[in-house]
Order: sequence, then C-alpha cells, then structure tokens
Amino acid sequence: GLVIDGRTLNIIFQGGLEEKFLELTQQCRSVLCCRSTPLQKSMVVKLVRRRLKVMTLSIGDGANDVSMIQAADVGIGLSGQEGMQAVMASDFAISRFKHLKKLLLVHGHWCYARLAKMVIYFFYKNVCYVNLLFWYQFFCGFSGSTMIDYWQMIFFNLFFTSVPPLLFGVLDKDVSAETLLRLPELYKAGQ
Repeated sequence: GLVIDGRTLNIIFQGGLEEKFLELTQQCRSVLCCRSTPLQKSMVVKLVRRRLKVMTLSIGDGANDVSMIQAADVGIGLSGQEGMQAVMASDFAISRFKHLKKLLLVHGHWCYARLAKMVIYFFYKNVCYVNLLFWYQFFCGFSGSTMIDYWQMIFFNLFFTSVPPLLFGVLDKDVSAETLLRLPELYKAGQ
C-alpha cells in the first residue's frame, strides 16, 4: 500500500511527476491520500481517469469530498457527522461504510443484468413496431398513411415502456444476494 499526504501531492502535481506517481500507484494494491485538499482529491481522480482510462469510484462523507465525488464516474456519499453535502452531490448514498460491499456486489450485479436485458428488450420492441409500420406501407402503396391511430401508438409505447421496466426492476434477480456476497467473481461474468 501507499500512503501519501497533501504536501507530497502538491509537489507531484506542480513538478510534473504525474507519470511517476501513476507508475508507483499501479504497483500498489491500495493508495491512501491523507491530509489533502478538495482540489487535490479531485485532481487525483481526474488523473487516474484520464491517464489510465479506467472507471473510478469516489467515496466521501463531507463537504470537502464533493469535488472528488463529482470528478469520479460513480460517486458514493456517506451520511454522517459531517453533514449531507457529500450525499447530495453523489450518485448513491449509504449510511455506513459497511454497506458498500452489498451496494457494489449485489445491487451492482443486479443493475448490470437488468440493464443488459432491458436494452435487448427495447431493441426488440422497436424492431417489431417499426417492422409492422414498414410492411403496412407496401399494403397501402407507400401513401404515408398510418395503420394505427395516434392514441393507440401512445398507449402502445406507454404500456410497453413502463410496465416491463417496473416488473424487471422489482422481480428480476438472477442470483440471490447471499450467493453474490459469497462469490464476488460472479460480478465479472456479466461483463
């Protein structure tokens, strides 16, 4: 692991040592930045995103973490003693750090699987709908008339774009939460 303070980060960013810093951090399993300013925190996140081209996640519990949370791809705010600024600026909010494992491994897996199925569903729905209108144009001699009334088109899209996502969101769980917590490598299978 690597522990680095704010004064050292200041030297790194002002001295153009970002490449050396990234090489060093890639050799570590964890990197901890302590006593750093909000600007330094967000600069570290932006550096990792820009140079390594990876997805970043930032976790913070106070107003000094807002810029870091907003610079990351996924921001998680901890509601706690330092106020609610981090929670309001984040994508997800948790009450304690121990809930992070379940948020990432369980809810992250379920969300990934649901989104993959829903994208395929929306393509299928739209292909069927457009195909129906396309073949009707051969029947009516390409006059531009529609075979479906506008109200029916609205309700068709409303029904098929609102009910299935709600059902998927509530009912679709491909693997149980206990199994996902026991076997974290299942998260990679969907990717």
